[in-house]
Amino acid sequence: RRKLRAEVAAAFPDLSPEQLAEFIPNKEELNVIKIYSHKGEAVTVYTNSKNPILFEVEKALYPTVYTLWAFPDLLPAFATWPPVLQKLAGGADLMLPGVAVPSSGFPHVERGTLCAITLLGNRAPVAVGVANMSTTEMLAAGMKGKGFAVLHTYMDHLWELGDKSSPPTLAPSVADPAVKESAEDEEEQEPVMNCTADPLQQVDIADLSLKEQDSCAKVMGKELNENGAPEGPGDDSAEVQQEAEDSRTPQEQMDALFSQCFFHALKCKVKKSDLPLLTSTFLRSHMFSCCPAGQQLDIKKSSYKKFSKFLQCMQHQKVLQVKELNKGVESIVEVDWKHPDIKAFTVPEGFSSATAAQESKTEDRGQSYHAPEIIPLYGVSAKMTPLFQESGHRKGSILSSSEVRNIIINYVKANELVDETNKNFVKVNAILCDCLLDKSEQDEITNLKWDDLLSRCLERLQPLHQVTFFGQEPIVRKGNIEPISITIAQRSSNKKVTIIKNLELYGLDPQCVANILQQRVQASATISPVPGTKDRVQVQIQGNQIHHLAKMLLEEYQLPRKYIQGLEKAPKLGRKK
Repeated sequence: RRKLRAEVAAAFPDLSPEQLAEFIPNKEELNVIKIYSHKGEAVTVYTNSKNPILFEVEKALYPTVYTLWAFPDLLPAFATWPPVLQKLAGGADLMLPGVAVPSSGFPHVERGTLCAITLLGNRAPVAVGVANMSTTEMLAAGMKGKGFAVLHTYMDHLWELGDKSSPPTLAPSVADPAVKESAEDEEEQEPVMNCTADPLQQVDIADLSLKEQDSCAKVMGKELNENGAPEGPGDDSAEVQQEAEDSRTPQEQMDALFSQCFFHALKCKVKKSDLPLLTSTFLRSHMFSCCPAGQQLDIKKSSYKKFSKFLQCMQHQKVLQVKELNKGVESIVEVDWKHPDIKAFTVPEGFSSATAAQESKTEDRGQSYHAPEIIPLYGVSAKMTPLFQESGHRKGSILSSSEVRNIIINYVKANELVDETNKNFVKVNAILCDCLLDKSEQDEITNLKWDDLLSRCLERLQPLHQVTFFGQEPIVRKGNIEPISITIAQRSSNKKVTIIKNLELYGLDPQCVANILQQRVQASATISPVPGTKDRVQVQIQGNQIHHLAKMLLEEYQLPRKYIQGLEKAPKLGRKK
């Protein structure tokens, strides 16, 4: 607690001693929770009175909205309009057009400064973010571009860990006479604004629908665009006309765009011979290429939030069938090409023919691939449970290597097991003996080196790994991930072939890899089932093509070398005899 108080004082130097004592009280219960973000990042959360007050990411402390409601002036604050809150809570960052410019000017911040985000009319923060540029840069950019990378918001999962209370109503600061005068002028001109000047006074923001929020903005005399910026009279007439023609919400527009690209891809891009097709490949290589110019597919801005849910909806309509052929990896296994929606779909103007698109398909696949993020993890086994009980972990708990290391170091220090004569050694007590030593070693070994202690611990934990594919939720699997296997085999007449396995585990479509290799090396490439398995396939291509494979996997797809096995079998480059 003393260490945490010192870290808070260093992170927020403007806190007075009295505020610091209120922030981290001496006698009240303080709990620590370890959670993981959707990216797999470890986050430490500190709770007081069941409400999260701080969260720590990569040794940096950030206050929660619960803390900022108690200390609203802890961080420099920037205001936005109420309809923008729903976008922030959905995972969007705050763009500069969505930031309200006060008459007194912005607070002075530098790039990377931690800031609070409030709503107009209420000083209670609803989000915490990091400034992407300084105040000077924001104004120089004409208030365009990304303003703040949002880390935490009211109504997100971190907020749900607490009592789920709503923001209090805190009157805006009236220290600035310009702000006060402006507010008085607006009251005189628009008496109806009294009912909505404070968006949190009359109704909870969470209960506002998009339509209600839009009407609220209209009453205030500001029609908000998609980024939350006010539409002024000087906007281009073309944009106004387009907005009038399409009265749908941005979410409805994104849903329509996903449906359009989905049916376009099925009608013009995918062939029956492509099935089964990885869902990630279908989105990345087929649907993205069907997106009209100037628009971008973003599943988080749709009502589905996840691509798997969109496909489930299409499956309920019996357009296609999706199955999990490999654990955690879904594939499209069947498409109803006679479905009325596919037959009725017409390709929008401006797109080339399906044949021309098919020719460039393989190159698009290769260019848009993103290597998955792979993190080795460890599960606490029954035999190792006694060693991890003191740190609050049980059988089946999942830990990273750094967490295991910290737990072991803390255990050794707490039980005073460091050898007094040589601090490079650790004394083996009964629990370390049972957990880390073989029966033949238990009577012989009394001390272990630190490195030996940690390596023995990792060896005796259950190996796991977490894979995060681009735009998808992390997947935790048992065991170590199998590397991409590249082997050379000999066929009749002493001909060599290159065989590649396990491409699916890394989100690579074997058919796509085979097509690209076939075009580059001008050799025959085929797909065949892996012997002894049901759902996996392997790529087989004539000749020793490891040099081309190495360039593709390491340089183009940016896969780490440690996940590729067999690159040493490449033919040696030299003079032919």
